[in-house]
Amino acid sequence: MYHSVAEVTEDPYRLTVSPGRLDRQLRWLRDRGLRGVSVGALLRARALGRGAGLVGLTFDDGYADFRWDALPLLRRHDCTATVFVLPGRIGGVNAWDPLGPRKPLLTEYDIRAVADAGMEIGSHGLLHQALRGADPVTLERETATSRTLLAELTGRAPDGFCYPYGAVDTRSAEAVRAAGYGYACAIDAGPLTGLHALPRVHIGAADTSWRLHLKRALHPLRRRPLPEEPTVQATSAVTTGGIR
Repeated sequence: MYHSVAEVTEDPYRLTVSPGRLDRQLRWLRDRGLRGVSVGALLRARALGRGAGLVGLTFDDGYADFRWDALPLLRRHDCTATVFVLPGRIGGVNAWDPLGPRKPLLTEYDIRAVADAGMEIGSHGLLHQALRGADPVTLERETATSRTLLAELTGRAPDGFCYPYGAVDTRSAEAVRAAGYGYACAIDAGPLTGLHALPRVHIGAADTSWRLHLKRALHPLRRRPLPEEPTVQATSAVTTGGIR
């Protein structure tokens, strides 16, 4: 789970990784026979029994620096990723972060360019509102409306959703499923862990080689494995078991 890729200056939420650090992290994967792919690609590969050696990479919030600083590095290392964007804030800034700093978000042109470069575009909701405990109108707007807007923008309805702040409960997971998403990413979803609440590990600027090794080793101990599920009828029908 990544967010912004830029030279790290003010970063109160520890969401920024420098291009140099990302380059070394992707090289770390490659040196161990691993390759970063979009979550959709990972799930499709796993459904076919071909998921070994693949690691799902996600970039939340849709920062403009993804196109200029992350994308070239992903292509250099033969990786893809899922970029979760906010169709209600396209071309805006991360106004939901009270401590800042303010960072520009991808424009419509940028999002199309990122998709054309082989990255998966997913929804991060409409406005980056926490969905745990949200009212029905908010759930509908953040899940279904955001999916419709992204379909109009890219020509393809997104298969993936990402819960803002990782906040998921039963009602929000049901709303995501009802909106037509094939999968959704959380962080640590606990008993809700499943295809619509996938666990992820935060990767930050402090994650050197040894920290990545430790996180990889601890992940199956700190996160619930995915339960076995029947084939899901979605944009990309998949069957999933445990995921690391």
